[in-house]
Amino acid sequence: MAYQETPLDDSIPYEPHVGQTRQYWRDIILGVNDGLVSTILLVAVVVGGGLTTSQVLLTAIGGAVAGAISMGAGEYLATKSQTEVLAREIKLERDHIRDHRDMEVAQLRDMLSDLGIADTDLDEAVAILARDDARLLNSMKVLEFGMVDSEERSPYAAMFASALFFAAGSLPSVLPFVFVDSPQAGFAIAAILTTIGLFAVGAVKSMVTKTNPIRSGFENLVIAGIGGVIAYWVGYLFDRAVG
Repeated sequence: MAYQETPLDDSIPYEPHVGQTRQYWRDIILGVNDGLVSTILLVAVVVGGGLTTSQVLLTAIGGAVAGAISMGAGEYLATKSQTEVLAREIKLERDHIRDHRDMEVAQLRDMLSDLGIADTDLDEAVAILARDDARLLNSMKVLEFGMVDSEERSPYAAMFASALFFAAGSLPSVLPFVFVDSPQAGFAIAAILTTIGLFAVGAVKSMVTKTNPIRSGFENLVIAGIGGVIAYWVGYLFDRAVG
């Protein structure tokens, strides 16, 4: 039977994919969220511990700088290590195709069957994908290792995204102590700004994941709120015990 093209339904708008930034959304969300949460928790501890405004400011700046460097370095090493592991796997897969081609073709057949390709079409599908070594290797990269070239992550892009967004996320907990004299007032302003930031991050994330922005925002707030209360009381009790 000849293939008949299905007419387009103009009443249903075409929704594009996220695009080439898709693989870095983890770094963006993790970086800014970690900056927001970890810095406000650090500030909560030292404010609860009775530090002065200048001491809190220095602690917040130190935490922001250390966190940004740590996040950036961690993402660089993790992404680079993952890339090197997959490169080693692909090299080994190339050797397998050269030395044990029949086993690889059989493995391809099993994976295609697991995808739901009917037995009547399986022989043809395997024959097409295993027609030459390059095509077989590309098929195994996708099916066995989940590798798609367009989804490959750059260690440098991951590093800068994590570091920069962590630094941006730490700003709401740093800036108030530049302009106020009272640590408690600075902490109150930082808490309000961080609350807004956390809700905004959750809402922005929902624009990509197509989930409920209110629910996503409150998830961030609940986690950070519980942590903030615990952190403040840890500092407060420590100050009472030592002081």
